[in-house]
Formats: sequence, C-alpha cells, structure tokens
Amino acid sequence: MDDVSHQVSARETGEQAIIAKLSGVTRDYPAARGAKPLHALGPIDLELKQGEFFSVVGPSGCGKSTLLDILTGLSPPTAGTATFEGKRIHGVPDGVGVVFQEDATFPWLDVEANLSFGLKQLQLSARERQDRVEQALRIMGLVGFRSAFPAQLSGGMRQRVCIARTLVTQPRLIVLDEPFGSLDQQTRLLMGDELLRIWRETGATVFFITHSIDEAVMLSDRVGVMSARPGTFIDMLETGWAQKRDSRNVADPHFGKLTGQIWGKLRGEALRQMQLQNDVAL
Repeated sequence: MDDVSHQVSARETGEQAIIAKLSGVTRDYPAARGAKPLHALGPIDLELKQGEFFSVVGPSGCGKSTLLDILTGLSPPTAGTATFEGKRIHGVPDGVGVVFQEDATFPWLDVEANLSFGLKQLQLSARERQDRVEQALRIMGLVGFRSAFPAQLSGGMRQRVCIARTLVTQPRLIVLDEPFGSLDQQTRLLMGDELLRIWRETGATVFFITHSIDEAVMLSDRVGVMSARPGTFIDMLETGWAQKRDSRNVADPHFGKLTGQIWGKLRGEALRQMQLQNDVAL
C-alpha cells in the first residue's frame, strides 16, 4: 500500500458544494391497533458534499433504510425538510440513482438489455443510449458478458449489472442500500474496490448504507454513526483516506483505529436496540 493512503485528497480539502441536505427530519409510523405510534427516525440533520463518499452504520432497526427512503423521495418525512440540489424532494429526483441489496436484474433480459431498460424513460437518441450502455459496460467490466443472462452470472456479477443499470442514467447522487450484503467477504472487498473506482471515474456523490463497520471505513470519506431507534447521528467520523484507495487499506493500522472508534460508539447502541426489540416482542 502506498504511503499516502490516508493523506487527504485535494477534493476533500477543497470547499465542496452541498448536493443534498436534511434539516430536522423525522419519521413516525402510524400506530397499529392497541399500540403507540412508532417514532422511527430523527431528528436528523445532514449535509452531503458534492463528490464525497458517505456511509451510514447503525444497529439493525435504527432507521437507516427509512433515512434512505426520505433522501431518495420514496417516503416523505413526518417533519423537517429534505432537499437535493437546493430543491425540495418530492418523489425520486432526477439525478438520483438507487441500488438495493436484492438482485433486481430482469432474468429474461441479457446484460446489455438490462442496462438499456433503465434508459427507456429518458428522451435520448438511439446513439446516446448505446453510448451510455457501452460506457457502463466498460466501467463495470461487463463488456465480455453483454450477451449473458443473469442466471449465467455469479451473485457479484449480477450486482455489477444492477449498479451498471443505475450508472447509465448518469446520476449525480448514487444511493446504495446494503448492495453487497448477500456476497461473501472476499467478493465484498473486491466489489468495494469496483465501487471506489466508479466513484472516482464518475465524480458522483455516494450515500452508502451498510451493517459492516469494516466496509464503511474502507470505502468512505465520512462515516455517520446512528443511534438505536429513533435513529439519530451520534458521531460523524472523517476517515482521512486519499481519494485513490482500495481494499488494501484494511492492512493499515489507521484502519483498525477507525473501526475501533466506531465500535466504541456503536456497541452500546446495538445493545439498546436489541432491548427495544425484545420489549416489543414481549
């Protein structure tokens, strides 16, 4: 690993514009019969900087996916405001691409057709559609698999197709919800390298949700640590990695220091969330 692995890049030291902002955001869910309303999230304040890689970790059930839903316009906040590029979020904004954990490939379409499907609603010429597909195939290392069907691909390759299908829309904010959760550890590390390469090549902002502290630290410029429900941010950690980084940074002593720092914040919250879930079960 080179000796500048955790020197801050020029992009991180420069003044970065704010691409998305959450202000006083909360989310409550209506009560089931005989129960109290569920206060799931917030208040949350967050500013995402243009071009940064931001990850969220927190206990299961703390509201990470609810936060994603609000940021992407899939669900409105109960209170507070959510904006993307200065505009209030109503529905999925133009310029935001979402990748979920589940395999979302279309099994009846080959890889190239899967990617083209994401462009059908855009007003593009046939040439531009093909150019975007070719670029995404190249970025994701799928050129040699363009005629393969999802059933012929490994889980990691299918997730590449899902990410590529998002990339063809040229999002300025890429939101990922546990995209590597179903993969083995070695594949997750390699997919993380691929995601970092995409991030550098596209210049997009990345908002990444994961249960893995190691994954968050390896990938991110900043890591937001969430509390037990109702989820709020209890820490924001700057990793200090250089922009040009990859999975080799897990061998750096700085990596162990960062993961230990996050777990020191998170352990008590994870225990508290488990108790909350036990209380609900009772």
